This record gives sequence, structure tokens and C-alpha cells, in this order.
Amino acid sequence: MLIGLCGGICAGKRTVANYLAEHHGFTHLYLRQATPDADALKALTINGHTKQYSETSFEDVQSQAKEKSGQTVFSAADDLLDFVTKRWRERWVTTDIHTESILDKLLRRPFFILVSVDAPVSVRWKRYQERLQRTQSSSESLSLEKFLLKSDEHLYSPDSGLLPLISRATVRLINTSSNLAHLYATLGKLDLTNEDRLRPSWDQYFMQLASLAAQRSNCMKRRVGCVLVREKRVISTGYNGTPRGLKNCGEGGCPRCNEGQGSGVGLGTCLCLHAEENALLEAGRERIRGGAILYCDTCPCLTCSIKITQVGISEVVYSQGYSMDTETAAVFKEAGVRLRQFVPPPNGMIHLEKQSLY
Repeated sequence: MLIGLCGGICAGKRTVANYLAEHHGFTHLYLRQATPDADALKALTINGHTKQYSETSFEDVQSQAKEKSGQTVFSAADDLLDFVTKRWRERWVTTDIHTESILDKLLRRPFFILVSVDAPVSVRWKRYQERLQRTQSSSESLSLEKFLLKSDEHLYSPDSGLLPLISRATVRLINTSSNLAHLYATLGKLDLTNEDRLRPSWDQYFMQLASLAAQRSNCMKRRVGCVLVREKRVISTGYNGTPRGLKNCGEGGCPRCNEGQGSGVGLGTCLCLHAEENALLEAGRERIRGGAILYCDTCPCLTCSIKITQVGISEVVYSQGYSMDTETAAVFKEAGVRLRQFVPPPNGMIHLEKQSLY
């Protein structure tokens, strides 16, 4: 497994890398051509002594220091990839992903995941000042205005800005924590080493297909998608909407949905077929047979639960709850249909510690 970390200046990506190394046995890998986010300081601490370097020499000196300390440094992304490919069962982390070309190469490998780490600029400015104090480099400090300009260049430069990389991250961490122990505890709950993020489990794979099917829905009340599976093979898919030949719900085809009535109200006048109904009709009982599993991004309603039971579905897996979950669960329990909720590992933007910034 290779975790790549990117983010803004003083966002905390090196702290996250240290957490992975200390608590999960990851080894840090480096790329020579990457410019560290600490270049604003132009300082490097070696053997407890802080030295100042020009921008042109900083990169070479840093690489030499890493090599002397026994750390693994590569001159190109291809070399790093070759190294990890032969050792993909081990755990690796790098913070040296600064261009989309490097990221494109890494993303082709099934063992790689990109995690971004960011924080509000007020938090990053405070961390920058604290870093200067720790390195005894207060004489080299930047003004707030210059720090903001440096940060904007780091993130938004059309040539080298990291915002395009951050936007492609599978997990986007917002790190406002000032307490290292609490940050480590929060990261532990997040389970960054969960390999389902690398290669989705069967549940996650089929649920993602159900969510994709839901994007085809134009029902004015709720988008729902469904996938029917047997022996880990897709039998059929479905999404909710008006029947074939009728005007689409989004075009006024279903008066009940377009009137915005509450959940469970006026169902007898609804013209929309549910996602589960469409999937069942598409598959037909002969293709379903025993052992079939229905994946739906929303728990089936009571009406659909009766039809699901009738065609012989063995198991129903859902992601989001619905207003009739209790009634549906009772029907499935009596009929011997297993019902369970699938909760994938958290992805997207995750605020590690929600707190006031003022």
C-alpha cells in the first residue's frame, strides 16, 4: 500500500505521514524534484542545528541529508513506482506529489491512494509562526501578507499549484487540530489503512453501481438506484421514474411527486415505478432464482419489500435509511430475507476536529 499526501503549507501532511509511520508501520519515501512546503522557511534542521539555504540549493541539501540519515530518496516517480511495485504488500507513504504528471503515474497502480491535508489559512499561519519559533528562525519570518501570497502561489499557481491534486484526492482531510494526541486519536478512528479504498469490496462495488444508476433518475421526490446480483454478477439495474411511454417525472409526468407531498403520502396516486420494481421487472423471476442479492442505495419501501420477497430475493443490502425501514424489516424478517445496511469507509472531505476558528 502506498499513501500519497498533498496539501497546503503547514496543513499537517508531514504530521499525518509521521502518524502512519509511528502507528501503522509505514516507511517514508521521497522524490528529489519535489519542493517541500517548508520552503517558505528556507531552513533545514540537521543534527539539531538549523541552517539557512538559498532556494536553489535547498532541494539538493535536503536530499543529501535524507540519504545520510538512511531514508529512501528517488530521482523520479518511475523509480519510486518500480521500488514499491516489488514491495506492494508493505506500507509506504510519500509527501512528494507536486505535479499532476506524477499523480497520473501513481494512480495507475492499484496499491496507491491520494489523501490531501488542508486547513484554514489562519490555522496554517499560526502553525508557521510556531514552526519558526521551534527552529529558532524568527529573524527569517515572513509577514502575514507574504505568507498569504506564498500560500496562494503554492495552491493556485497555474503552473505548479496543488489545487488540481487536492481536488482529485480520495480522502480530503481538514486538519484544524492543535493537539497532536487528539489528532492521532482522530486519525485512528478514520482508519486510513482500510484497503477497501484501494479496491472496493463486493458490497462497495455493487453499492456504487446502485448509486450510479440513481443518477439516471429524474424523479422529483428522490433519486434511487438499484442493482440485482447473483453469484457476484449483475443481473439487472434500475432507477425510479415514470413507466415507458409516459412523460418523465421531471417534466411533470407524475402529479404526486411534482406536488411535493410528504414521504408515504399519496402513494396510491404516484405514477413512478421504484428502482427496485424496475430492476425486478428487467430481470424476471427466472433470472433471479435463489441466492440473488438486491443492492439499493435507499432502504426499500413496504410495497417494494413485498415484491422483493415474492420473487425470491435472499438478501437486501441498502445504504441510506427511509421512513418505512421498520415495516420493511418486519416483512423481510418474517419472509426469511436478510436485511443489512452497508456503511463504506469514509471518503471525500472529512473534518478531523470540528471547532471554532475564532
